[in-house]
Formats: sequence, C-alpha cells, structure tokens
Amino acid sequence: MTISTPATIATKNSHANKPANQALVRIKSADLFKAAREIEIDHEGRIYRMRLTNLNKLILTA
Repeated sequence: MTISTPATIATKNSHANKPANQALVRIKSADLFKAAREIEIDHEGRIYRMRLTNLNKLILTA
C-alpha cells in the first residue's frame, strides 16, 4: 500500500504538465508587495487578493 503525502502529491502534479526544459520562474514577494501589505491579481478577468499577515505569511483569496 502506498500513502501519498501532500509533498508527494505536489511533486507528482508539478511535473505532470511541464516540459523538461522549461525553467521555473521565481518572484520575490518584496517585488510584488513593495510598500503595500495587500495586492490585487487579475487572473483571466477574476480578481484575487494576496495579503501579508501579521506573522508575515501569505493569504490568497478570490
């Protein structure tokens, strides 16, 4: 019997649709937020909000 943990599921799913030669893009959160604590992201016409918590964690909501 094989048990999948969230880490193994994410690993399996992250490689499923990505060509082997495609580089992963990394963006620093400081570059996104600048001096703000909350930003809006327009994804295909839908607006999402990403904010920094008091514990410096990220929360994304639709």
